[in-house]
Amino acid sequence: MRYRTIRSSLNIFLTLSLGLLTGCGALEEAAQKVTREVERNLLTGLPGSNRQIIGVKIDDTNAAQPQVGLESADVVYIEQVEAGLTRLLALYSSQYPIRIGPVRSARISDIDILAEYGRVGLIFSGAQLRLYPFIDSANIANLGAQRNPPTVYVRDPLRSAPTNMFVYPEKLLEVDKNAQTVDVVREPGWKFGDNPGTGIEVESATVRWPNATYRVDWSSEEDRWLISFNGKAKTNPDGYQLGSPNFVIQVVAILPSDFGDRYGGVTPKSEVVGSGKGFLLRDGFAIEVRWQRDSPETPTRWQLVDGSPAPFERGQIWIALTATEPSFGYPEATVGENQK
Repeated sequence: MRYRTIRSSLNIFLTLSLGLLTGCGALEEAAQKVTREVERNLLTGLPGSNRQIIGVKIDDTNAAQPQVGLESADVVYIEQVEAGLTRLLALYSSQYPIRIGPVRSARISDIDILAEYGRVGLIFSGAQLRLYPFIDSANIANLGAQRNPPTVYVRDPLRSAPTNMFVYPEKLLEVDKNAQTVDVVREPGWKFGDNPGTGIEVESATVRWPNATYRVDWSSEEDRWLISFNGKAKTNPDGYQLGSPNFVIQVVAILPSDFGDRYGGVTPKSEVVGSGKGFLLRDGFAIEVRWQRDSPETPTRWQLVDGSPAPFERGQIWIALTATEPSFGYPEATVGENQK
């Protein structure tokens, strides 16, 4: 009798266990299915939409701080303009913030930078007359302020010109007929993956242009590079410091172009087609990489020194286009090891 009771109890236990295992298996399968079905943005690798891609020219002078909407960008380019200053070209496809700015004028470098992303909707405050034919002949949808109402491109009364123009991107995409021709975001030239372990541990990196300086400091608590501009933390209007898990330093030739500003300054052009050296900053490491782009229409390929793909971390990406190599700050232990 006791044996029957034990056997019966054992059968009940096995039945329940099998049921639980079956249930766990079903739950695991369902979880995997949900994971597979979650849409990931192609530019960041994070869960998010893959909508039309727009590029916004943003002023990057001291007077333009704090900038609005940068934390929502998928990719942010830092490019040199006249007088050795910098200007930003921010790309959006996963989410459009309510407002972005301060919006400024386009430059010749923007055409080649954007070409690898397909037909991008370019949001800008204007351009010199000689540049418009180049924009019109490029694979760019002109969504500029010169063709849109002041309800979309708005002047902020609390700021001074020329750093007081802001754009409402959702409204712009609704009212501008050119927006109908903007491409949905496409696969970029970079890949996502684990840290390859080929980098050098760094605490900070500094990138300099003639009249602008960027510094990024690794925050292990936030798992991202915190960005400073001209010696001050780069924040949004709420005081949140901008930062990214990826900060890419792309060493390019920066040459005088045939264009210039109204004050006689020559517009530099960043040569992003070709090949060169760079650094991928992620996880507190600086990883030496090589970049290659065979034509304006082809994606920039990022490789490790051994020729294998350089794995980016999932998340927002900042790309600094500079003609000079950066300087790095190293942890004390790393410095000591390098001295041995």
